Amino acid sequence: MKAIWWGGFLCGVLDISAAFVTWGVRGIGPARILRSVARGVLGPSATQGGFGTAVLGLFLHFTIAFIWAAIYWAASRGMRVLARRWVPFGMLYGIVVFAVMNWVVLPLSAVGRAPTLNTQALVIAVLTHMFCVGLPIAWATRKFQ
Repeated sequence: MKAIWWGGFLCGVLDISAAFVTWGVRGIGPARILRSVARGVLGPSATQGGFGTAVLGLFLHFTIAFIWAAIYWAASRGMRVLARRWVPFGMLYGIVVFAVMNWVVLPLSAVGRAPTLNTQALVIAVLTHMFCVGLPIAWATRKFQ
């Protein structure tokens, strides 16, 4: 359980921090970012929500981070190489998480589809998922295996 806890926690903190910085430089504040996460279950009305909607977004963000950590940990039970070679597989896992979130989860959510990203935003998003999602999850799996 330590691997899932630390992987999910680190992933959640690093990923949301990266979002706050990435979007903050464009003038988009943390509450708006968190409400956009809540939009996945509440739909477009989440953008008009207040503090409670932002808290829901934070809760959903960390829930998703813990789920991704649990998936990697479970996969590492059958494929020990995921823990032994955690750096390359963690980076690859970050790319997988990005792809699944954007091409499966978001289209099935109340959001309906992933936002269209220009090349620069796409590169930043993929790198963020590699270093702030995949690597901390893989590291925790290795550390606490």
